[in-house]
Amino acid sequence: MVFSSTIFLFGFLPAVVVCYFGYQLFAGKRLRNTLLLCFSYLFYLYGAAGFLLILILSTLADYVLGHLIERKVRLKRLWLGMSLLLNLGLLAYFKYANFFVSEVNSLLADWQHFPIPWQSVVLPIGISFFTFQKLSYVIDVYREKCPALDNIVDFALYIAMFPQLIAGPIVRFSTIRQQLKARRESWDSFYNGINRICWGLAKKVIIANSCGQITDAVFGLKPELLDTKVAWLGALGYTLQIYFDFSAYSDIAIGLGLLFGFTLPENFNRPYSALSITDFWRRWHMTLSRWFKDYLYIPLGGNRRGTARTCLNMTIVCVLCGLWHGANWTFLLWGMYHGAFLVIERITGLRELAANKFRIARRLITLIIIMVGWVLFRSESMSQAVEFLSAMFTFSDLPITYELSRALNYRNILFVLAALPVFFLPADLSLIQLIVNRKDPIPIVAGIIMLLLLPYCAALILDGASSTFIYYRF
Repeated sequence: MVFSSTIFLFGFLPAVVVCYFGYQLFAGKRLRNTLLLCFSYLFYLYGAAGFLLILILSTLADYVLGHLIERKVRLKRLWLGMSLLLNLGLLAYFKYANFFVSEVNSLLADWQHFPIPWQSVVLPIGISFFTFQKLSYVIDVYREKCPALDNIVDFALYIAMFPQLIAGPIVRFSTIRQQLKARRESWDSFYNGINRICWGLAKKVIIANSCGQITDAVFGLKPELLDTKVAWLGALGYTLQIYFDFSAYSDIAIGLGLLFGFTLPENFNRPYSALSITDFWRRWHMTLSRWFKDYLYIPLGGNRRGTARTCLNMTIVCVLCGLWHGANWTFLLWGMYHGAFLVIERITGLRELAANKFRIARRLITLIIIMVGWVLFRSESMSQAVEFLSAMFTFSDLPITYELSRALNYRNILFVLAALPVFFLPADLSLIQLIVNRKDPIPIVAGIIMLLLLPYCAALILDGASSTFIYYRF
């Protein structure tokens, strides 16, 4: 079920709100988590009915293993290992089995052998995200940072809560543990949640989808029809699309959490204002970056064992981050690409430069590096990535094709231009504060603007203009 769909906005969400608050009005708060859990499973059932049982059974397994880790001191490494094997095994099978068999069959074909018989595996939506949340829980219990949850409903809700189930943000167990047990809904929180949801819908339906139409048209061109200006247009379009699309999902997820009294972590902090690739990863998909830092980079040794080991650890993290996004050589190369720049900045000391030195040049260079990386990320294959990058950096000039001219309509161009300021606004300007804090005049005006945009978003959604979020595929 997509947040920007008619069934969610006009059916599922009103039903959840009415039942959740109506139940509390007449029966109190005792079973409110149970109610949210039922709706969360219904939400997942709508989009991935065949995998709901896997989600439930793996949740039950981690609940039991968490208690075994806490109580069986001498065997807790065994139980932790079993949880890691279960979760990473499921993730590896569903996410990488098709890719592995395809590559092996390609080699067998080159050697003139029969291919391995294989029925393609369907990827359960959201598996990358809820797997990392379950790992966060068992590892934190193992490290004795927090006790295991006694209430299985609370634990299941932590894993499956519908606002962040499919595409994050990745919520640490320690972050939300107390909220599961005791939280307070309020009108202020509800108001801020509605504004945040409206803001996210506007980013997705108006801007991200418009950028996406142009991007899809460019990346859909045959290599011989791709020239320099069109290739850079496609790179620019996807750079805007993926930010507005993914940050829109995070905005809506955070807003939905606020409706029910949850405070979910922020996932973006103006990433295109970054002064370096290191700075970019402090701002982009922050919950994933922190997860890899705390559960992989630091356990590997972090920066405590010399420069060479630090660079190796950074490279390992970036490679695994690329693979986390999908089973494709382009994702692996994208991770290695970012890892190389992180290592260069570490060795040369560029990451330590004062923020006010060469600011404009550093922002521009960082943005170009990011855009080139997004071409790798967006390309369907290595050959497409090479052809696209060749067009970007080898000058040529060809006429605009008819298919691309249709995507370059006035509305799409207008919304792309409206998105461009994201490259120029100050790094410390928080638009979110202008939206969710209603105590000052500017936030009130921003809220009114959001409410005016909502009918337009609804009209586009009813017209069938919406699409799934990019990160649903991960």
